Amino acid sequence: MVDEHASTSTVPAVEAIIEGIAREAGKLALRYFHSLADLPVENKGHLDLVTRADREVEDLLIAQLREAFPEDGILGEENGETVGTSGRIWVIDPIDGTFNYVRGSQNWAVSIGLFEDQRPSFGVIHAPARDITLVGGKNVPTLLNGQPVKPLPALDMSRASTGFSFHPSVATADRLEALRFISDDLGIMFRHCGAATLSMVEVALGETDGYVSLGDATWDVMAALPILRNLGVSATINWDTVDLQSKLRFACGSEEFLSKVRPLIDRMSIAA
Repeated sequence: MVDEHASTSTVPAVEAIIEGIAREAGKLALRYFHSLADLPVENKGHLDLVTRADREVEDLLIAQLREAFPEDGILGEENGETVGTSGRIWVIDPIDGTFNYVRGSQNWAVSIGLFEDQRPSFGVIHAPARDITLVGGKNVPTLLNGQPVKPLPALDMSRASTGFSFHPSVATADRLEALRFISDDLGIMFRHCGAATLSMVEVALGETDGYVSLGDATWDVMAALPILRNLGVSATINWDTVDLQSKLRFACGSEEFLSKVRPLIDRMSIAA
């Protein structure tokens, strides 16, 4: 990834700037996390929560991104879209896994992804409660806490596992069919951690072989997908037809993993 805004000799590269912004946002989120008893929680929908922390962290992200990249657009979960002139859009989730966050679970993260040329191209995931920072994308190697990450291991169906999530609005029949397919047709284990970014971190770390989602938003996955692409992970999303406000039904993993789950994704996409 090339920093087109400044010379490399005097100004940090884009990836360093974004990682710094993510870390600042993580510090703010972590302060609220350590005083949850005093944090007001609102309902956006059934099992869909938002807090003052979400809003203040997103405000921080937007302010710092606008300062660093004034010509770029920004799309946030809470504040909607700020239109830019460059054609690039920073897609942000201030706290992915708010439900986990308010329950005291460490499975939440700040997510900042870059969407350019109609594709996710770069991302930073910062999970401060777990001391995890993943960075990577086009021309930027994937690093975990500053260290290279190994490519995915080969799929071994005798010990295979997938992450799995669904939005609360997804029909019960679709949820049950997805679980039946994973358990019966594939005969593999599944995990549900309640945050897309952390589910995809599990893929990056080799803890699961892939991830199946029914209803993630683009801001849930925009940072993770380019990070994972460097590790040999593909996704079934057709970005040429996706609106950035869309709910997504997709899988990601190695090509071998995707060949196993594609029948489910094809059926679920038709049902969406």
